[in-house]
Amino acid sequence: MRHPRRDSVAGVTLPPPGQTAFLLVAGLLSGLVNAVAGGGSLLLFPALLAIGLPTLPANVTNSIAQWPGYIGAVAGARRELAGQRNRVISTIGVAIAGTGLGCALLLVLPGQVFDAVVPALVLLAAVLLGFSPWLRRWIGAPDPDGPDRRSVLLPAVFVASVYGGYFGGALGVILISVLSLTAHDRLVRLNAVKAALSLVVATVTLVIFALGAPVHWLAVALLAPTTLVGGFLGMRLARVLPESVLRWSVVVLGVAVAGYLFYR
Repeated sequence: MRHPRRDSVAGVTLPPPGQTAFLLVAGLLSGLVNAVAGGGSLLLFPALLAIGLPTLPANVTNSIAQWPGYIGAVAGARRELAGQRNRVISTIGVAIAGTGLGCALLLVLPGQVFDAVVPALVLLAAVLLGFSPWLRRWIGAPDPDGPDRRSVLLPAVFVASVYGGYFGGALGVILISVLSLTAHDRLVRLNAVKAALSLVVATVTLVIFALGAPVHWLAVALLAPTTLVGGFLGMRLARVLPESVLRWSVVVLGVAVAGYLFYR
């Protein structure tokens, strides 16, 4: 694929029409996949690299461009979020703290430090989700009428949010894996909590990266409407998918993402 044209508006490089269409499709698919399974940012990140953005600008632009998609996903999941206020509120604080730490690591550390473990984290999350029904029986499923296992849930969300602030690809896979093992609920409802937490992570990265990172704002402007629509449609699709299909969709995507990261 050709590199972007050197025309610019306010110092921002404009991609040619073919690359613009390519980004719009990638943004729509990214928002949809994020809502259904998680990992949609791994579709958009290589697309930004393909139009000629360096790794760091592509990473931070990708993170900011995902934000409207999570708004769309949460809007589409209002029915599933009903009755889960305590679960969401209890995890927001650790998600904010973890994301802030992850963003700081991205801006001050060499990329190789964290990138070396990213594929393993994504693969582990996919495996955990795939085997979660058996793991839940082995460790004992949470009491249907009792509280979530917050002693495990909160530290795990913090670690996942550090990852989300640093890279973020397949964050949804990691979050849904954690939730499925620590909370007793239907996967479609836990998927809605995943969307809410992803929105929190994306909001923190938006604020931090907007202030101190090399964001390609024209690409964000192009992608924001498509990720928004994709997120809303994806959550509607997740609502009608059987739980087993939803789970294994996430697993397959997670393994594919891990493979891409291992060999890119």
